[in-house]
Amino acid sequence: MNLDRLRSEFPALESRPPPVYLDSACMSLVPRPVLEAMNGYYRNYPGCAGRSLHRFSEEVGRRYEAARAAFARFFGAPDPSGVVFLRNATEAINLVGQGWPWRRGDRVLISDQEHNSNLIVWQRLARERGLRIEVLALSEDGSFDAEDLERHLARNVRLVSLFHTSNLDGRTLPVREIAELAHDRGAQVLLDGCQAAPHEPVDLERIGADFYAISGHKMLGPTGTGVLVSRPSALERLRPLLLGGETVAWSTLTDHELRPSPYRFEAGLQNYAGVIGAHAALDFLARVGFEEIRAVEHSANARVTAAFEDEPRLHLLGPPEPERRSSIFAFSLDGVDPHDAALFLDEGHRVMVRSGMHCVHSFYERRGLPGNVRASFYLYNGRADADALVVGLTELLDRVPEHRVSGTSAATTRGTLRPASGRRRGAGSTRAAARSARPRRRAARGRAESAAGSG
Repeated sequence: MNLDRLRSEFPALESRPPPVYLDSACMSLVPRPVLEAMNGYYRNYPGCAGRSLHRFSEEVGRRYEAARAAFARFFGAPDPSGVVFLRNATEAINLVGQGWPWRRGDRVLISDQEHNSNLIVWQRLARERGLRIEVLALSEDGSFDAEDLERHLARNVRLVSLFHTSNLDGRTLPVREIAELAHDRGAQVLLDGCQAAPHEPVDLERIGADFYAISGHKMLGPTGTGVLVSRPSALERLRPLLLGGETVAWSTLTDHELRPSPYRFEAGLQNYAGVIGAHAALDFLARVGFEEIRAVEHSANARVTAAFEDEPRLHLLGPPEPERRSSIFAFSLDGVDPHDAALFLDEGHRVMVRSGMHCVHSFYERRGLPGNVRASFYLYNGRADADALVVGLTELLDRVPEHRVSGTSAATTRGTLRPASGRRRGAGSTRAAARSARPRRRAARGRAESAAGSG
């Protein structure tokens, strides 16, 4: 694979000098074929699928269902009728959680490192419908304790809902073994595949998961495109989140009949351009190939990891081996607030990373941590991007006094953190960069940071 030719497919990388985008775990960049596919819908056949008989409607309907079949093939689903188009993985998880036929006292098993999208819905169901939450504690070194899983499953768990690959540290769970153990105990399995699907082939028949949730915006697709891939028989057990247009076969003033799956879950006018663009993203990924993608990611991750393996002030999150962290290099720095580190890298070195709690607030709350920094690599990140991160972090560490202790507020070191060749940023940028941090008071700054975030 020619990396320069590949990068030329991404308009966001065309500026000179090009940005160093290392935040693909939050949202990947979008290649030109995806933009062209979306533009083609609005230019050439801007109709509503399934509602009219004219050529625009027929064409968009054909392409919409072609996208459904493509997702089924891509993820090894047994039938396209098991593919539901939604806005994102969060909605997919909510569809399963809130649509499941729970009984009071039923148990769901999650891990202690789940994204808020796979945590908050269960907390709400626990309060409103008497659901009980089992929490599987994961090790710090990335190993997995199958015996502990079996102990939890023995408590009559009905649904196991876990990440496939972690957005915190890039670890990947043994999902096939988990699914086998869960099914042996009569539980079904929902996997958050947001951080796995963009980086490795996923075959649901081999894995054995009953539900698999993904977000198109993390795998070269447009925003507002999510997919729940499932066994059709499992979908039939779910109650739709929304009802209305497209979900019903017929209605009267007193009654209605729902359409079969997956259409009963796709209420209202759909994001046709987005789904068609997501299909183009799948084709793009298939052309590049996951073997090439993993080689690029591993090379960049290994290069940065090796550069700081003897640096005592940089603390890596997750397994020490880069091949066990997928595309993610997550870390904290002694004496440096994670948001200040992110701003320093962006302003001084055009390196864009994520800082904060990465929508896994519970993980940091238990440890009393303000968050950390996460660089995430993807198929367009080569050696130059890895080296830019190394140079930026090296300069940052050179400017921080070594006697600072871990956890020191960045307010105490703010004077040392101006990049040598930085650009000035407009007012309010620090607040914007801190969106994923837990609201907390800083005496030196006199402000609170908001708690929103994604991925």
